[in-house]
Amino acid sequence: MLNKLKVAAAAGVLSSLAVGISITGSSAGASSTNWSKVQSVPASGMAALIAAAKAEGTINVITLPLQGWANYGAIMKDFTKKYGIKINDENPNGSSQDEITAVINDKGRSAAPDVLDVGTSYAVENAKLLAPYKVQTWNAIPTGTKSPTGRWFDDYGGYVSIGCDTAKVTTCPTSFAQLTNPMYKNEVGINGDPTQASAAFSAVFAASLANGGSFSNIEPGIQYFANLNKIGNYVPGGSAATAVAGTTPILIWWDYLQNGIQANLKSWKVAIPTDASYAAYYSQAITADAPHPAAARLWEEYLYSTTGQNLFLQGYARPIELATMTKNGTVNKTFLAQLPPAPKGVTKYPTLSQLAAAKATVSANWAAQVGAAG
Repeated sequence: MLNKLKVAAAAGVLSSLAVGISITGSSAGASSTNWSKVQSVPASGMAALIAAAKAEGTINVITLPLQGWANYGAIMKDFTKKYGIKINDENPNGSSQDEITAVINDKGRSAAPDVLDVGTSYAVENAKLLAPYKVQTWNAIPTGTKSPTGRWFDDYGGYVSIGCDTAKVTTCPTSFAQLTNPMYKNEVGINGDPTQASAAFSAVFAASLANGGSFSNIEPGIQYFANLNKIGNYVPGGSAATAVAGTTPILIWWDYLQNGIQANLKSWKVAIPTDASYAAYYSQAITADAPHPAAARLWEEYLYSTTGQNLFLQGYARPIELATMTKNGTVNKTFLAQLPPAPKGVTKYPTLSQLAAAKATVSANWAAQVGAAG
């Protein structure tokens, strides 16, 4: 999952009367409930959900790296310790598109993904593959960062940033403009292919904003990387691994993931570009044909609990419930203090229609203008 994508979308919230099937009390039997149809579970029904999830004994996740991505290694370990449920993590270094492909190709198989962690555009475009479900903390997820029907909901996010290994680069760039300097020849990478990976796509969007583009026009970002490739600064096929190995000692990636590199590589320096501020979240979703539907729902309840949200925060990511947790005093202040300051001003996001149009533009033009290798 060293790739993905998400931004906020305008959306309304359905009333609780429209939620659908709900487990209303602990008397609801775990064995008699069709958990694939359950769309919400209040606190009084958690005992039944936990019992059913433990009976299933397994959950299939996909593209969740054990190291370096939003603290998922610790999250998975704690979930298994708490509930005794085995986690099968398929294709840990895959992309959002890999997740959707697996849902389609593995439908009906016991190894099919139960839950997804994808860029929002991938969730929206494939909503028919997803099950409606609203976690208990639904109201703590801001309007506009969740599907009104519960088919997807944001979990964590951050800002596109420029990471640089000071042990290999004399002067680290702090803007997209500086990245065009010939001194950075064969040094600049993005994480993956922007036609497949949300992190790489977001790097292109940020570059567009830095070069006269807008949420309605991502073309300047494509042209920027085409020029960066032409002058020899851009290195196709970049990733966190190539950054750490020194192949791409400059990496355009999410700030929370760059901070993860920095925690283990003291020479790594991170800066949010001075000429562009682009922020985004990733989204959670339960697959409609989840082979372990109770475990899938318990997983989401765990991620959106105070424990789960604080574990994202420990991984330098900004959890979606951060504002609520800060207000009610449940946020881990030590973890919060380690976050780099957000850029000044109000963070803005493209709409879903702008995002879809930008994605289509990148898919249609990236290979021809920049190259097929990512």
